[in-house]
Amino acid sequence: MKKITFYFTFLFFAGFAQAQRVRLTTFAGISNYQGDLQDKKFTFQQAHFAAGIGLSYEITEQLYLTGNIKLGKLSGDDKKETKNINRNLNFSSPLSEFHLGVEYDLVNLNERPLTPYLFTGVAVYSFNPYTFDSSGRKTYLQALGTEGQGFYNGRTKYNLTQISIPFGGGVKLAVNENVRIGFEIGFRKLFTDYIDDVSTSYADEALLIANNGQIAANLAFRGSELKTGLSYPAAGARRGNAGSKDWYYFSGVSVSFRLGATENNRNGGVGRTACPASVY
Repeated sequence: MKKITFYFTFLFFAGFAQAQRVRLTTFAGISNYQGDLQDKKFTFQQAHFAAGIGLSYEITEQLYLTGNIKLGKLSGDDKKETKNINRNLNFSSPLSEFHLGVEYDLVNLNERPLTPYLFTGVAVYSFNPYTFDSSGRKTYLQALGTEGQGFYNGRTKYNLTQISIPFGGGVKLAVNENVRIGFEIGFRKLFTDYIDDVSTSYADEALLIANNGQIAANLAFRGSELKTGLSYPAAGARRGNAGSKDWYYFSGVSVSFRLGATENNRNGGVGRTACPASVY
């Protein structure tokens, strides 16, 4: 996170060399994910509030270098999905992301007031899945190795800070020369299947207890907590879908403000460019 802060600070101060090309952007919306405990590719179910702040540098009138930080939360619960209700797993995770990339307006907002736009880049994100056990105690899952990570079939513990590839798009409105409002949806291609701590098959219960402890076994399969009192599955039984990586996404509204706007800009004057022309 220190490196992330350094890069973001560098972008911020470097932009002041040509302040009229820099915009401060704020974001408010939702964060959600698709994975083993939430199989819908996009849904508002189990979504959480997300917020962000960033900067964009105008390379051309339609192409921008962007840097931003977003904070949100992810969660999933088998009780809210019918496919694996007997597995009875659930998780929540804080989510923090630093994204550096490019954004492209399909239409010049200095000539028209509305445009679709696309963006992509690279991001560093942090997560840490947790659950509450049957006694209500908050327990972080990565350290437990619920699928035998650390000893079973060569499985290793996943990292809690990783790289993703963000991409998406939206629609942007120029309120005036200095203020723009956008609505966007942005997906993140991940290189892990463990956002929700679920990926592959069940480890042997006795080996899991011997190596990672009873709590790991208790939280690897929670069907025993149901009224039916199901037993721990056989070793090798499917726990998740290892053939499909997890995704997370943000969607919401952004508002950007030009930094270092001149009086001419604020009054709708020319500045660097003229006001958007009418679409009529």
